[in-house]
Amino acid sequence: MVLDGLWEIAKPCLPPARVRPQGGGVANIDDEAVFAAIVYVLVSGCVWRALPPCFGASKSTVYRRFLIWSRAGVWGRLHHKVLEILADRGLVGLSRAVLDSAHVWAGKGGELAGPSPMDRGRPGSTMHVLSDANGLPLVVGVCAANVHDSLGLKPMVAHFHIGHELHGGHSQPKRLHAGTAYDLSGLRQWLCSRHIGVRIARMGIESSDRLGRRRWVIERTISWLTGYRRLSPRYERHPRNYLAFLGLAAALCCYKRLLKLTM
Repeated sequence: MVLDGLWEIAKPCLPPARVRPQGGGVANIDDEAVFAAIVYVLVSGCVWRALPPCFGASKSTVYRRFLIWSRAGVWGRLHHKVLEILADRGLVGLSRAVLDSAHVWAGKGGELAGPSPMDRGRPGSTMHVLSDANGLPLVVGVCAANVHDSLGLKPMVAHFHIGHELHGGHSQPKRLHAGTAYDLSGLRQWLCSRHIGVRIARMGIESSDRLGRRRWVIERTISWLTGYRRLSPRYERHPRNYLAFLGLAAALCCYKRLLKLTM
């Protein structure tokens, strides 16, 4: 079931329906029903062919619309739109941001699925998450499990934007908290060049646990995301489809926070 009010935000993000120039054909299935079915697949983790008939759309229709919307970037726009609404209400905390990653088993393989050093070389992917001070997922990404976590820092931070300055006069995090996996001088210099304070645990000097009072929120955020059963394990062979589900999950997490804080 789609959360109340989410469809009104998602609807403008959808591409216009294709119209046959010669006319005729079968009327399109209602977009709202298809959207609800896609959310159901994300939450339940069911395969497309197991979609219940209550949505009034066939599995092939829902899957085809999911591919069209994913290629059109619908899920990223939805996530960004919900973040903008939160930002307008002063609910995005950029006094600091927190970056972390989590291993996801990818039994079906596919692109961006490599041998995992954490799982005896079994195929896997790494989910990267950048959150605000309160654990709201700001940016999500995916890479192969055999790619070092540190390579995800620059793209995750660089791809964050809201589009306008937030309350407090800044539109990027003031500080970044991360574990020892990101302790590289080049990354520290890069963050400083962007005027972002560095709070990265130093390898061999301090443990990541010392930053735990700031970083626990990202562990909770990753738990929220992996709670959507379509994300863990990774069922999608094509990384674009997995990232689409990940973006939708991030949008749902943000929207739930919006509902909770505005009730």
